[in-house]
Amino acid sequence: MRAVFGIGNPGSRYENTRHNAGFIILDSFAGKINLEFSFKTKNYYYCRGELNSSVFILAKPVTYVNLSGIAAFEIINEYNILPEDLLVVYDDINLETGRIRLRKSGGDGGHNGMNSIIQHLQTDNFPRLRFGIGNNFKDGEMSDYVLGTFDKSEKEKVKDSLKYSDLIIEEFVNSGYLSALNIFSKIMSKNTPDNENLKYS
Repeated sequence: MRAVFGIGNPGSRYENTRHNAGFIILDSFAGKINLEFSFKTKNYYYCRGELNSSVFILAKPVTYVNLSGIAAFEIINEYNILPEDLLVVYDDINLETGRIRLRKSGGDGGHNGMNSIIQHLQTDNFPRLRFGIGNNFKDGEMSDYVLGTFDKSEKEKVKDSLKYSDLIIEEFVNSGYLSALNIFSKIMSKNTPDNENLKYS
């Protein structure tokens, strides 16, 4: 079994904010395959699906971003999932809005949610899909920026990149990270204008 874990803040107050890119992406994928987040444990909502005989879960924590590791730890223990079979999806101010980066492992990049997950799992050896939200803010205004919603011009970039995120997640739950990376590489190799938001490593 594999799991896809979106980072974000719970509640309508934070819905569709930049910091909730992880939730937005998971909601997009769940909608594509007609799943709904209708089950709740102590620290996360989830839905269970199956594609081509591969069973998986999608999960969104009910804790705030900086406590994301609590739910991630529960998931890998409850479902006996290896860290390398947990894909974490989250926002990244170090990437331009809509840019995507797929990585096999790495540090937290200054993201509090990722730091929490690394601390709770005691490893950074898990794949992650980073979704750029840009950093168009002045000193001292980061909190307002990440908790704000995407403007009209940003929504177009986000819309395009969500399609690629869906493909990556679908391939991950079917066949794992390397297969997802292969699909991602093929998308990039097409060299069309839509691909300018994509990166991988």
